[in-house]
Amino acid sequence: MKREIIFFKTLPIVLGLIAFTMVSCSDDDEIAPEEREPANVMEVISGSNDHNTLAAAVEAAGLTGTLRGPGPLTVFAPTDAAFAALPAGTVDALLEDPAGDLTDILLYHVVGAKAMAADLSDGQEIGTVFGETVMVTINNNGVFINDARVTVADIEAEKGVVHVIDAVIIPESPLPATVVDIVAGSADHTTLTAAVTAAGLVETLQGEGPFTVFAPTDAAFEALPAGTVDALLDDPSGDLTDILFYHVVGAKAMSADLSDGQEIGTVFGETVTVLINNDGVFINDARVTVADIEAENGVVHVIDAVLLP
Repeated sequence: MKREIIFFKTLPIVLGLIAFTMVSCSDDDEIAPEEREPANVMEVISGSNDHNTLAAAVEAAGLTGTLRGPGPLTVFAPTDAAFAALPAGTVDALLEDPAGDLTDILLYHVVGAKAMAADLSDGQEIGTVFGETVMVTINNNGVFINDARVTVADIEAEKGVVHVIDAVIIPESPLPATVVDIVAGSADHTTLTAAVTAAGLVETLQGEGPFTVFAPTDAAFEALPAGTVDALLDDPSGDLTDILFYHVVGAKAMSADLSDGQEIGTVFGETVTVLINNDGVFINDARVTVADIEAENGVVHVIDAVLLP
């Protein structure tokens, strides 16, 4: 009987100890399993709410398998906001031709090695899978890849690392071979292209150079008196050649080389005058609308009027 009394008296204490033990185990021992590290950089991207555009672009370009590969890889990952900051229509245009510029741009964001933030140094150049390098800049404002700031660093995967950046980095396009290539490749310079061809100056402007071409647009030629262009094309070795040579300088003159009042000698033999004021930069009376379109053999500046010697 005493044993039964002792048992019932001690039972609440025992039950309390068991309950305390269960609570303790629940709080300390049954910890939620540690989150699994992403297997690859693609999992990091596809699992992010801020990288929907990048994920869609990678899929459209057929690069999902590459980013799920054995690695190691480093991805500089532009956010949705970074893509949205591109000029209107750019993303749609890229997605319509995913095997072209889109693939090049995406591969320019990928490095074929694992580069943690601690591995980066100011002025460092890093080769990308695209084949061109990106430049690391580290200053008081942060860490930059080209002009894109790293906003989140060192998101590790088993086979690489992702650094979030706030801008899309664009590889530099190779320079056109010649100033003629620039003119011929422009939708706004069909008349100038026809004139250069008619005057037999294509080979000249494909030469070693260097050349500077002040390139009047189609609208500039249309602004000439009615019949002028047709008359010039009818006699390409006469006035047409003279006028074209008046638009060409036998040296490379970038916009930074121009100064107000400067006189520049042309291949025609007469000078043009540079005027710089609040309205812009002018060559004689023609305003420069687009400057510094470089080629390997010179530079083209687009102007809004035809220069007449």
